[in-house]
Amino acid sequence: MGAMGFHIFCLILVTISVFHNPCYSDKGYYGFMKDATLAPTYARFDYIIIGGGTSGCALAATLSQNANVLVLERGGCPYDNPAASDIENFANTLLNTTPKAWSQLFISEDGVYNHRARVLGGDSVLNSGFYSRAEDYYVEKSEWEMEEVEAAYEWVEKKLVFKPQVMGWQSALKDGLLEAGVIPYNGFTFDHIVGTKIGGTIFDPAGHRHSAANLLEYANPDTIVVYLHALVHKILFTTKARSRPKAYGVIYQDANGVFHKAELVKNAMSEVILSAGAIGSPQLLMLSGVGPRAHLETHGIHPVVLDQPMVGQGMGDNPMNLFLVPSPKPVELSLVEVVGITKFYGFIEGGSGLSLSHNMIRRLFDGNLNILSETLSTQSIVDFFKSLDLRLNMMENAGLIFHKVDGPVSRGYLELRNKNPDENPSVTFNYYQEPEDLERCVKGLKTIIKVVNSKAFSKYKYPNETVRGLLNRTLSLPINLRPKHATSKSNLTQFCIDTVMTIWHYHGGCQVGRVVDKNYKVLGIDALRVIDGSTFLKSPGTNPQATVMMLGRYMGQKILRERAAFREKDYDYLIVSPTKDETSI
Repeated sequence: MGAMGFHIFCLILVTISVFHNPCYSDKGYYGFMKDATLAPTYARFDYIIIGGGTSGCALAATLSQNANVLVLERGGCPYDNPAASDIENFANTLLNTTPKAWSQLFISEDGVYNHRARVLGGDSVLNSGFYSRAEDYYVEKSEWEMEEVEAAYEWVEKKLVFKPQVMGWQSALKDGLLEAGVIPYNGFTFDHIVGTKIGGTIFDPAGHRHSAANLLEYANPDTIVVYLHALVHKILFTTKARSRPKAYGVIYQDANGVFHKAELVKNAMSEVILSAGAIGSPQLLMLSGVGPRAHLETHGIHPVVLDQPMVGQGMGDNPMNLFLVPSPKPVELSLVEVVGITKFYGFIEGGSGLSLSHNMIRRLFDGNLNILSETLSTQSIVDFFKSLDLRLNMMENAGLIFHKVDGPVSRGYLELRNKNPDENPSVTFNYYQEPEDLERCVKGLKTIIKVVNSKAFSKYKYPNETVRGLLNRTLSLPINLRPKHATSKSNLTQFCIDTVMTIWHYHGGCQVGRVVDKNYKVLGIDALRVIDGSTFLKSPGTNPQATVMMLGRYMGQKILRERAAFREKDYDYLIVSPTKDETSI
């Protein structure tokens, strides 16, 4: 039931969020991108970036302006099949979770389906495309320089952000939010402010996606190399007696199983930078010997470089709950364009226009029939597809309206399952463990009900639609692996618990002040930083991708300024000679 349920879950969410060298962007040829099978077995660089995702691409493009940069991305190139990430093909791309696909399925210990990106550009290649900056207070609390943050956002926006063409269903959602009291109307803006607004999108007017990978168009092609299908197994450290460990390189594996070694140039400013995301970064720290000692030793991780109990802690995911609203009239294909930012710290968004045939559903499930047959009889599978076809065909003229809890108080943790860096670790988010999160979910769903019952939205819902009907429709679909209670049909609190899903804004595991300092340097280790969403205490803005890309640019410039200042002191290219008491691990 797990694989079957996941695919249904994806089919429901597609309107939320619808491999080899050379590699091309929509602007031309990326000659610096190569398959890792073409990499030398040994090389040196000023900076080694692990992960060519949402933050890694921005960071690499910036650092390449004044340094030699290596990017190691475990996935493939989005330009090998550019149409796959377009809005019309969103469903096929998200549903493809085969071993080498861009989307990697994982199921949290909470029984909620989720995914990790496995492609250059990261989740910006798979998500709903919504673009919104962080709150001003978020910037202040992070101790970022506001003017530099503004410039970094603009750097991103110039390359890949557009104003959406808001049409019928999305316009009705906007007006319904205002009628429901999510005010004022803030128009089109990237800013995150209370009220209803139209945000940016990384889909252009023709429906083509522009991802973080496009930011590599800013890179200096002479000082950067990006290796695709490069799976990093561990970070290498040098230690001295009675001193801090220092990162000096990485070991990675190509698609043919050949291992390669990349080291830092012996320069006091050279660094390894983890940008592998909220799942990959804490996982790789642990696999490299940085994490809770007892847990690492249990999994045979030796030696333990640094006993750091906070690695993997503070995992958060913004819980989402939705209503499926069939429409009596045709609706456009739309992903997230409008958002209602409430005063009770919740966001209401929506999408419309999913159309899936029985044959398409069949095709999507073909690769998993062997899994289904282990738990269902042949006749049960046939009956299931017929039932599923009837339920999903109504989504052809339907919309999804959903609520996301901002800054959930409930927190979880990440632990290793094994020593394979390409397999998913164990992740627990503890959705709705804290009553405060549940209270906000209930308020959010009550607001959605007001939207559905508003005059502005009336032409996109059937006159006889009821609250019970909204609840039952969601409960009838296997959107997660959590038990369903009879009281969910009448109790919004239980409904929140039973139907919780992810909106893929998970974060934490390498948090600022716990694993890294405010400059994203790993505490207790030299020449190692983490720059990605794993450092966040909460997810910024309505959608974090804008701020994750901004952070890559922002920190890239800051690192280059530090590098330039060091040169001015005539310490550039300072060689640290190994001594007899120095060992590598």
